[in-house]
Amino acid sequence: NSPSVVYVTSIALRRGFFSLNAVEIPQGTGSGFIWDRQGRIVTNYHVISDASRVRVTMADNSTWKAVLVGAAPDKDIAVLQIDAPKHLLQPIAIGISKDLLVGQKVFAIGNPFGLDQTITSGIISALNREIKAVTGRVIRGVIQTDAAINPGNSGGPLLDSAGRLIGVNTAIYSPSGAYAGIGFAVAVDVVNEIVPQIIAHGRVIRPGIGASLADERLARQLGVEGVLVLGVEQGSPAEKAGLQPTTQYRGEIILGDVITAVAGVRIRSYDDLRTQLERYKVGSEVSFTILRDGKSIDIVMRLTAIN
Repeated sequence: NSPSVVYVTSIALRRGFFSLNAVEIPQGTGSGFIWDRQGRIVTNYHVISDASRVRVTMADNSTWKAVLVGAAPDKDIAVLQIDAPKHLLQPIAIGISKDLLVGQKVFAIGNPFGLDQTITSGIISALNREIKAVTGRVIRGVIQTDAAINPGNSGGPLLDSAGRLIGVNTAIYSPSGAYAGIGFAVAVDVVNEIVPQIIAHGRVIRPGIGASLADERLARQLGVEGVLVLGVEQGSPAEKAGLQPTTQYRGEIILGDVITAVAGVRIRSYDDLRTQLERYKVGSEVSFTILRDGKSIDIVMRLTAIN
């Protein structure tokens, strides 16, 4: 798998203290891996999020300019494109993560602290962990491993004993910022679902109802348990279903509908709602339980694509 693993360098523009001229400086480094023979590279979104320019160094030490194809910040995944010759592009073997077991042997390849092509081994120490993405959203179903993962490993592959990709190394749990025995990887089943969408559309096509919704902090301030509807878009499933938005009359806030369940699953926050909707595809008909004027009602809406 070594030829499939790359070194990702993000470069930022900074203005000099005594000059108005912009100067390019290295901002961060990470790892990535070759997805296909068209030159697509998968890495972590946080590795390249603030970069003005990105370089990818291959296993043969050749360096290539990378262009961002698209990203899924909520899952900390980004896809880059390089124009390297096909003989250098060896895609990584893709595995599955739904049948992983705690105690299973795993390997991590990456570039910790800039030390290229380093491999570490360990086991899966837990499954279905939750970590926060840079957007603040929770990434669920994360793999926990004790294979050594350090700064620079981010975006690199986590492999099973057959050398197949089972996760993308994303984070470590460490007060000092160095390896402390706990690392996390986004499961490959999630990666395998979103990367083709990013390649095709430049983003992940998310199902939704076409409504603006209150975040958890605002809902808590208003004493609402569930997801409060702030507004509905014209022609959206929310409007067609008759969802009532929050309004203001003579300085008083009149609360709109509150989404309390999706297909019978209790919803307590916006993150809960997003997680449940991600289980469905655009066009699916889904039942929502709505709290309106103190009464619960069920409404069926056909999900639409949202940005």
